[in-house]
Amino acid sequence: MGAWDDPSASAMIQEVDGGRRETEEERLDRNLTELLNELRVALPGVQVLFAFLLGVPFTQRFAELTDYQKDVYYAVLVCTTAATTFLIAPTAHHRIEFRLKDKRHIVFVANRFAIIGLSFLALSMTGVVLLITDVIFGGIATAIGTSVTALTFAYLWYVMPFTRRVRRIAAARK
Repeated sequence: MGAWDDPSASAMIQEVDGGRRETEEERLDRNLTELLNELRVALPGVQVLFAFLLGVPFTQRFAELTDYQKDVYYAVLVCTTAATTFLIAPTAHHRIEFRLKDKRHIVFVANRFAIIGLSFLALSMTGVVLLITDVIFGGIATAIGTSVTALTFAYLWYVMPFTRRVRRIAAARK
């Protein structure tokens, strides 16, 4: 268990912020509501990407792709499928475990699924940039465009928030 999923870290961070005056049940309800709202932002993007990818093989130009480009396409399709699966999974868990007083588990698992799903979404979007750039420009443009895309996702979605989280948890432990 790392700093990103340490249950005691949440309480420590609340202490640093002055905390909210809420019960454990209220906090879990708020956490689940916030998570589901955040997923509502990510899901339309992954759904549009998935729909786009489903139609690509049926276009005339698909036959012109190289074997490498077809492999990239397939990898992007698989990553998009995984992103969709992980981003929708919290809703399925919540529905199936509804009223079983297991919200702590649901919030914990849903948080992990969301992070994994966003990772697959970043891979998918990076793969789409790789594929389209390779079809249009090839070579160096593909390497630059794909690298910039991957690094941007990594930095904004993971490095920045994870670094801040680790610092805040360390500060709360002092």
